Amino acid sequence: MKTAENKRPAVLFFDVNETLLDLKGMQESVAKTLGGRSDLLPLWFTTMLQYSLVATVSDRYEGFGDIGVAALLMVAGNNGIKLTKEEAQMAVRPLLSLPPHAEVPAALKKLRKAGFQMATLTNSTTEGVANQMKNAGLTDFFDARLSIEEIGIYKPHSHVYRWAARRMGANSDGCMLIAAHGWDVAGAIWADMRAAFVSRPGQQLYPLAPVPEIVEPDLDKVADRLLAMNK
Repeated sequence: MKTAENKRPAVLFFDVNETLLDLKGMQESVAKTLGGRSDLLPLWFTTMLQYSLVATVSDRYEGFGDIGVAALLMVAGNNGIKLTKEEAQMAVRPLLSLPPHAEVPAALKKLRKAGFQMATLTNSTTEGVANQMKNAGLTDFFDARLSIEEIGIYKPHSHVYRWAARRMGANSDGCMLIAAHGWDVAGAIWADMRAAFVSRPGQQLYPLAPVPEIVEPDLDKVADRLLAMNK
């Protein structure tokens, strides 16, 4: 008898930033804008995530890029760094032209060839993710590009994952999120979705959340685990 953990998911949802795309170029740009303070990068990202969730629980929506700029201005202000809105906007612009991690194209090609239905699921805007996929050469691997902009609620709210499953004509428990962020994986599991964690350097699972069924250091190894599952 097949169990959920050895049966192939009906839909694979992929987080984009850091999961598929290498953030190094944007991190260098942001660090330069912060006076070379690369140690402030984690604070900037967590501030950006914090205020996306503030917007969600306050029933408001602002684009993720706009929140990123606002968070950058806040971090700069708290550390005595003079920064204009225009400079902050320029610093995050490389987000639209990030390259994929080295193993990503081949891994996606294997999954596509095997017949998996695949979609992106990102906090970036609809236009933003379209540009990201085009510039990274990944557009043709996906059946759909889903952005939370359509519903105005940020991941990891449970509604996002359940909405994404419905959008693809599937039940949540038949889908799998693949992501490199512990908070994203936790949100998906708590929304009854299966999950795979890509343990990129500097990323950790949330200890208070269930452990996902797949934990691997890169997407190629995640793909191999999926290909070994029963159809």
